[in-house]
Amino acid sequence: MSTRIWFRDYDLDALQQRQAGTLGAFLGIVFTAIGDDALEATMPVDARTRQPLGIMHGGASAALAEGLASAASNLCLDLERFYAVGLSLEIHHLRQVREGLVRARATPLHLGRRTHLWSIAVTGEDGRPVSDARLTTMILARDAPQT
Repeated sequence: MSTRIWFRDYDLDALQQRQAGTLGAFLGIVFTAIGDDALEATMPVDARTRQPLGIMHGGASAALAEGLASAASNLCLDLERFYAVGLSLEIHHLRQVREGLVRARATPLHLGRRTHLWSIAVTGEDGRPVSDARLTTMILARDAPQT
């Protein structure tokens, strides 16, 4: 049985609206599910996300992974006091995708006071792995001086 990790209850529509005007919105990333310990999204493989060879660009896959896990990390925090930012992304591209949707699921491996570590699995419409990623986020206090 999974443990609920979110700071409070969240609505997918509100989460999607927060993405307006960002890279995620431009790429067509849509949050599709929030479980007790996972956040999921889809992204189309189209002209916005393909590279010149006609396959999904690795950078688009990385943007999906980092955007999803960063959003999930922030959902675990009291956003009036803290926020999470990406610190390190490691991604392995496993299979080409030429069209359709890819699906991503972010689950936590570690939720500490100063860092979070997320596992992000990206799959094709057929359920086969496309990319596997790890994102470390750094937790910052809202009142801390920024350098």
